Amino acid sequence: MAWVKIGTFPELAVEQARNEAHKLLAEFATGANPAAVRRAVREEPSFAEMLIDMLATKKKRDGSQITERTKKDYLDTARIHMGIIAGNKLSHITRSEVKTIHSKASKKSVRQADKAVAIISSVFNFAIDQEQFSGINPASRIQKNPAPSRDRFAQADELPFLLAAIADSDLADYFLLSLLTGARRSNVQAMAWRDIDLDGAIWRIGMTKNGTPQNVTLSPEAVTVLRVRKRLAKSLPFVFPGSGKTGHLVEPKKAWATALCRASVRRLLDQLQALNKLSSEERLAAEELVLQAPVRARKKYEAMAAAANIDPANYDMTDLRIHDLRRTLGSWQAKTGASLAIIGKSLNHKTHQATAIYARLDLDPVRQSVNIATQAMLEAAGLKGSATVTALVTSLQTKRKNGGTAECL
Repeated sequence: MAWVKIGTFPELAVEQARNEAHKLLAEFATGANPAAVRRAVREEPSFAEMLIDMLATKKKRDGSQITERTKKDYLDTARIHMGIIAGNKLSHITRSEVKTIHSKASKKSVRQADKAVAIISSVFNFAIDQEQFSGINPASRIQKNPAPSRDRFAQADELPFLLAAIADSDLADYFLLSLLTGARRSNVQAMAWRDIDLDGAIWRIGMTKNGTPQNVTLSPEAVTVLRVRKRLAKSLPFVFPGSGKTGHLVEPKKAWATALCRASVRRLLDQLQALNKLSSEERLAAEELVLQAPVRARKKYEAMAAAANIDPANYDMTDLRIHDLRRTLGSWQAKTGASLAIIGKSLNHKTHQATAIYARLDLDPVRQSVNIATQAMLEAAGLKGSATVTALVTSLQTKRKNGGTAECL
């Protein structure tokens, strides 16, 4: 016989105890065991415990373990937004509490709010899979914030400055391949030699963000960059090796910030020189400062611009993200006449409407479109094809041997 404690007197009034007893008797009558249910709840893990368990076993789509950085990101999000449920048993967490978390977080960042709800939902789904929870996921179907549409890409008048700044970076070839392939940055970072056919100019990505493999056509310029890297690769498996646990390059935020810093300052310098605010000698000195101390250069010449009633914001490029390089290729494909189906195939976009169209397309028109768009971008930047790219990458390797360049600190 199992005893079920209803409460204590006088905290629980006699009438309340009687009503609770009737409920328990009704549960017994249907074959339920209230004592077992309460015992299960006592043994049930808290949300925080379940989150830790999930992170210990969570894998990416390709089956590999998530990185320590991703784990930290999850834990930081939980610490900032999920304090009201962290210590609660899973069955005690309500949909109302999850909505409150989403609402409060949305006041600071809609992206972080949606991310918090996604993490909560993942924890409950994991608990259900592990048979640690048998209830309803309280985070399911909670309305996300409307995602603002982002259409930023490198414009024609920005490309000369962007590619010049990329050329000055120690990660020039990574940024170039991100632009020339239109692939997602995570795929470029993890690019492996075993997946690349240089003679066939094809890069096969086994698994992409949308859950499907992708054949990426490589323009002659992209092949040039890869051949130069291949000569230096030795026996390393990744095109962009790294010293961390993944073995390959991870998010190069610092190098990208440096490139955008230099590009922005040079755009501003062009305007200052056009208005005769800088002599040729002063421009040469400015270029040296941009290379060695880009942040200091930015402060100096933004102050000069402000004194000349020039708004530096009109020449700023720091809102350009690495992912926008992918959008840049697609935009230049559109500018040079490619259809939406061709662009979607080259960028591996996945929609219900596009899937059937992509399946009927071979890679020849995709390759032609990528090559045409690449030439248009290079011409806009004042560059001319593979020979220029070869010279750029070769000079980069020489620069690395000589100690590289300063970064944006």
